[in-house]
Amino acid sequence: MLWRLMLVMTLVPLTELLLLLRLADLLGFVPTVVLVVGTGVAGAALARAQGLRAVEGIRRKLEQGEMPADDLVHGLLVLVAGALLLTPGVMTDTVGFLLLVPPVRAAVAGWMKRRLSARLAGGRAFIHGGWEFGPIREKPPDGAPPLEDVEEP
Repeated sequence: MLWRLMLVMTLVPLTELLLLLRLADLLGFVPTVVLVVGTGVAGAALARAQGLRAVEGIRRKLEQGEMPADDLVHGLLVLVAGALLLTPGVMTDTVGFLLLVPPVRAAVAGWMKRRLSARLAGGRAFIHGGWEFGPIREKPPDGAPPLEDVEEP
C-alpha cells in the first residue's frame, strides 16, 4: 500500500506538470495561469455549495432519526473534490469537477459501498495499524471492554 501511495504521489504531480507545460505552450503562460486559478476559485465555490447541501442532508436525516450513511459518503466525496480542485493541475481539476456532478458522485459512492461490503463479507477490511473490521458480534472478543448497554453480572 505504501508503494502505491508513493507511486501516486510521484506520478500525479509529474503528469500535472507536463500537462501544464504543454498547455502553456499551446495557450501561453498567462492564460494557463488564469485557467488554473479560475478552476480553483470556481471549484472551491462549487465544492462549498455541494458541501453545504451534503451537510443539510446529514442534518435532515439525523433530525428524522435515520443514519445518514449515504450523505456522509457524498460529503466525503465533495471534500475530496474540493481538495482536488484546489490542487493546481488539469487532471486533478477534471476529477474534482466530475466528483461534483451528482450522478458521477452517486456512481462512485455506490462503487465504494460495494467494495467495502465485499471486503467486510470476506473479512478483509482493516486499517493499517492493527484495527480490523468484521461482522458485528453478540459480545465483545476476549480481553475487550464490555459493551456499554450490557450489564456484567
